[in-house]
Amino acid sequence: MGSSEHFRSVRVSGRGLALVLCLLGLVSLTCATRLSVSRQKLEVQKHLNRLNKAAVKSIESPDGDIIDCVHISNQPAFDHPFLKDHKIQMRPSYHPEGLFDESKVSEKPKERTNSITQLWHQNGKCPEDTIPVRRTKEDDVLRASSTKRYGKKRHRAIPQPRSPDPSLTTQSGHQHAIAYVEGDRYYGAKATINVWEPKIQQPNEFSLSQLWILGGSFGEDLNSIEAGWQVSPDLYGDNNTRLFTYWTSDAYQATGCYNLLCSGFIQINSEIAMGASISPVSGFRNSQYDISILIWKDPKEGHWWMQFGNDYVLGYWPAFLFSYLADSASMIEWGGEVVNSEPDGEHTSTQMGSGRFPEEGFSKSSYFRNIQVVDSSNNLKAPKGIGTFTEQSNCYDVQTGSNGDWGHYFYYGGPGRNPNCP
Repeated sequence: MGSSEHFRSVRVSGRGLALVLCLLGLVSLTCATRLSVSRQKLEVQKHLNRLNKAAVKSIESPDGDIIDCVHISNQPAFDHPFLKDHKIQMRPSYHPEGLFDESKVSEKPKERTNSITQLWHQNGKCPEDTIPVRRTKEDDVLRASSTKRYGKKRHRAIPQPRSPDPSLTTQSGHQHAIAYVEGDRYYGAKATINVWEPKIQQPNEFSLSQLWILGGSFGEDLNSIEAGWQVSPDLYGDNNTRLFTYWTSDAYQATGCYNLLCSGFIQINSEIAMGASISPVSGFRNSQYDISILIWKDPKEGHWWMQFGNDYVLGYWPAFLFSYLADSASMIEWGGEVVNSEPDGEHTSTQMGSGRFPEEGFSKSSYFRNIQVVDSSNNLKAPKGIGTFTEQSNCYDVQTGSNGDWGHYFYYGGPGRNPNCP
């Protein structure tokens, strides 16, 4: 063998040499960093390959999202080992009776109903037999503390109105302004929520408005199904208001996630994308835009279904995902939640809802209206014995009411830091 050939055969690239030296333990600190970066990149790439399924068609949204139209049988839900041979249920066996008639709402109905869309609709729609999935980007995963935690809420994120130790409710930095019912068996809930774009002080904070379907205790085995709108720079990389869902069967520890970021929720709808931006949003002393969300348990199959607006049945959480909710819910909550990371030792100025207190009322404050529960006969009913809860009413508050047009409703929210909430 000639000398140049010999040289070629033993020549090692700079990166390869660094790896060899690393393995020999000769360049410890730099090596450890390089190895950990390349391991992280590999892990992130694997995670992206798992989440981003092959698309029949891709649509670029004006907000920079990519919406992939994924064949319905190839969606993330079917990564779940229990769903390998699952036959998709294309419609619920039963719909709750007594849906509130939106046409009866007399106050500025044209400004508030049937006017919300998702931004990506401006650039196309998904074909039949596909579902729209917001593509996860590398940056999205890198913003999370780890690939394992990406798309998950923190433990202890649920408001506990009757907690024996009030300090527990603020330990996680989560604050709420909610209405709730308990003491019965519930088979679903509904609400119409007006949509805002609250200001978030820090990227690691969020603001959301949602309903919670809860089963079990507030311990390690809590079951929860959640849906609403949120602004979460950490999760999405911007301050847009987005439709979201969440589920967990063990109090946010190992199971569940936002939207379709893990296997579980089975989507059947080709028009609405989980996690995609909602447009337009309500304006202060201006037009109000709202969304309706209904979640109910199919009495025949036992799955928990979700409907968005009057027209879009989105899909279902299979009954086997849950322990307590496999039967019924023991508590329903509606309202707002923010993260208060106490930047600079002061209360955050992250807004909840519109950022205004409830007493300011229509077109200024945020609201939930026509709140209802589903009973054991699959009927939508007005909730009985509504309670309210907030950790610090001088930061975020809640006020309930009822009338002919709006049924049971409440205004909620607030600005966070202010002279009474230092």
